[in-house]
Amino acid sequence: MINAETELYCIFGRPVGHSKSPVIHNASFQSLGINAVYLAFETDDIKKGMDAVRSLNIRGASVTIPFKEDVMAYLDEIDPEAEQIGAVNTIHHTNGRLTGYNTDSKAAINPLNPDDIAGKQVCVIGAGGAAHAVAYGIAKQGGNLLIVNRSEEKGRGLASKYNAGFIAQDRLVRMDRLDADIIINTTSVGMAPDSDLSPLAGRLLNPEMIVMDVVYTPLNTRLLADARATGCRTVDGLSMFIHQGAAQFKIWTGKDPDLEIMRNALLNEDRYNEDR
Repeated sequence: MINAETELYCIFGRPVGHSKSPVIHNASFQSLGINAVYLAFETDDIKKGMDAVRSLNIRGASVTIPFKEDVMAYLDEIDPEAEQIGAVNTIHHTNGRLTGYNTDSKAAINPLNPDDIAGKQVCVIGAGGAAHAVAYGIAKQGGNLLIVNRSEEKGRGLASKYNAGFIAQDRLVRMDRLDADIIINTTSVGMAPDSDLSPLAGRLLNPEMIVMDVVYTPLNTRLLADARATGCRTVDGLSMFIHQGAAQFKIWTGKDPDLEIMRNALLNEDRYNEDR
């Protein structure tokens, strides 16, 4: 029951209506008997969002597209790994101070075996906060990175951090072959309601590839559908989403949530099933 003692947690993003973070975190609070509630806030100004965290004593916040990089300017402290990645997706508010963390990197590579990554050519589509986290994790595991992005400036900027190759998105459209062992989409292309879109033409896929999409609404994105039709091994966004959320929960509460409770909460949620 919500009362004066209920602690508030939230997610900031634009758009944020699709987010299932409230589903997994509220289910975890309930299962562990924690008097807390998690809400979704859409904003155009992440600075005002951080001001709200301070003034309303919000205990913790998730940060999603497009604020994972911009939010760093409004924090008091940044975890060294998040600093190195250059993006924050988790904020912990303690004693009036906001500390930023990144739980995306480990969650992104969690579904992939080290043997899948080391020495392999990994194509990361995107150059935003999620792409920075994924690129960091892949480089740490010894993968060779290729960055694909619409903005050449941002794409080359990310590529330069890891001595990676770069291909502009418009050039990719004209290509007939893509030399990659793993493809990871970190953009919002294919997210509901635009679930008929894909960041990559199906003709560029081959059966030897592993194709991963961080989008989880819908679970079966156009990219993954094309990959399965081609015979690729696929990894959907649900695993990454749950693992990054579990790491956030641990930072905020000091407790490990039950991953199965998180997963079941998602699968039993009516709107989620409709998006699939």
